[in-house]
Amino acid sequence: MLNVKSHMKSLLGLVVAASMLTVLPAQSAEVIKLATTTSTENSGLLQELLPKFESESGYKVQVIATGTGKALKLGEQGDVDLVMTHAPSAEAKFVADGFGVEPRGIMENDFVVLGPKNDPAKLRESKTAEEAFAKIAKSGLPFLSRGDNSGTHIKELEVWKAAGVTPDFKGYTSVGQGMGKTLLMANELQGYTLSDRGTFVAYKTKLDLGVDFDGGKTLANPYQVILINPAKYPDLNHKGAKAFSDWLISKEGQAMINNFKVEGEQLFKATYSQ
Repeated sequence: MLNVKSHMKSLLGLVVAASMLTVLPAQSAEVIKLATTTSTENSGLLQELLPKFESESGYKVQVIATGTGKALKLGEQGDVDLVMTHAPSAEAKFVADGFGVEPRGIMENDFVVLGPKNDPAKLRESKTAEEAFAKIAKSGLPFLSRGDNSGTHIKELEVWKAAGVTPDFKGYTSVGQGMGKTLLMANELQGYTLSDRGTFVAYKTKLDLGVDFDGGKTLANPYQVILINPAKYPDLNHKGAKAFSDWLISKEGQAMINNFKVEGEQLFKATYSQ
């Protein structure tokens, strides 16, 4: 009888222990909040990089994908731990104003002018991006602008200014959307638009658009990762943000950026010098 009672107590102890395991919450990984551009998400690059970093570091990266302007604003407000963007002039101001520290150029691709495959505005005969943009304005054909203060939108406005064109011509439409949606709208209207090459390649199978102009320094598209200044926001996850920034510039991170391809095409070129 004593043996039976002892056995019952042992069983009861196991049941209680098991029930405690089911109610105790699992310890969650420490979160790093990253504000970045839609291009890094739409292209599939982050889906490639983050699982590797997270498995090696134990951190979990929470991605807020938006336009560069909004991403930098989130950094200014202390709502994220770091930013990864692609608008050099806006990033320089972000650092100069004391919101960002340790800017690192991690990769680049380029911007491309997309449009109907028969190129009715004859952009392919252009020698510069400014000439191509001037032809679009003169043609009166549709041009879809992201209109969202993103890195792509900032670049677009810079090219219009350099071309001496005010973007209010017939056919110009500011849509206030991310790159993916803007591409789909341009495709539907068979109009022109400016896109980062990475997102275009990722969406290529959904589009009946071609690259009607590319090349030249004007359409270069460098990306930086920038930490939020701990002097302004000491309570952020600065340790985690630094760990992710360090990983992006590591040999492993840079190799993964170089090796990332969609439809057999390399989307980004790693640029950090070790």
